[in-house]
Amino acid sequence: MHVISQFNARPAMDGDGVNIHRVADFLNTKFDPFLMLDEIKSDDEQDFIGGFPPHPHRGIETFTYIRKGGFEHRDQLGNVKAIRATDTQWMSTGSGVVHSEMPLADATDGLHGFQIWVNMPAKEKMRPAIYQDSTEEGNPESRNQSGATLRALAGNWRFVGEHSICAPIQGLAGDAMIADLMLAANGKAELNLAHRDFVAVYIYQGNLVTAPHAQSFNQGQYLVLDSQSLVVLNAGNEGAGLLIFAGNPIREKIVHMGPFVMNTQTEIEQAVRDYQAGRFGEI
Repeated sequence: MHVISQFNARPAMDGDGVNIHRVADFLNTKFDPFLMLDEIKSDDEQDFIGGFPPHPHRGIETFTYIRKGGFEHRDQLGNVKAIRATDTQWMSTGSGVVHSEMPLADATDGLHGFQIWVNMPAKEKMRPAIYQDSTEEGNPESRNQSGATLRALAGNWRFVGEHSICAPIQGLAGDAMIADLMLAANGKAELNLAHRDFVAVYIYQGNLVTAPHAQSFNQGQYLVLDSQSLVVLNAGNEGAGLLIFAGNPIREKIVHMGPFVMNTQTEIEQAVRDYQAGRFGEI
């Protein structure tokens, strides 16, 4: 594992008072094609009970993954879905969506989940929205002999020397791929991701160690890796849980304001006018 750069998730608040930890780059130079990672992790419902009431998006893809608890998703396209533990959901918002994500009433044991934003290329930002989730098919898993379990969330994944597994959600912008890797104590995984130009991992549990210097990376760190080197991930004595991201940079200038990510300030101003005029629709 060759670490190019590292970032720490920062405490933040979004929605109706939801406490999160966030890693973001809206200058679009460090994580392209990804823009942002939000992690919600709490056993105290006061940290998330307010949820995310109806709000708009344009020009991005939102990808939600739940490890514990759940949300009910609603949008102006008519989708109403409960997203629970191990489920994923993808909204390629294109020209516009209005959606809400509210905690499920029967999810009483806390919440642990992620929302990832992926940029869209300029030529696709104004196309119709697309919705997909994994609730019917589930997300496939692969296990190796070294204490590693890989859950494919978006795209196709495989350990070196093993068969590929294919997530039900495919076709994210920037050829983006996302997986959840769970490592037992001192577990190890090897992945060849050289077919993508960007690779990163976010550690949500435990720690990773590198050889030969035994440098340690801990929970809450986001590591950008050399995609052209074999990705070798070794857990410490506590084991580790991490999200893996891979994709191809879009390399376009972006302008960001709240829930909108476009290519020019003029397009941002038009998005605001369209939303205020009700052209996004309503739930």
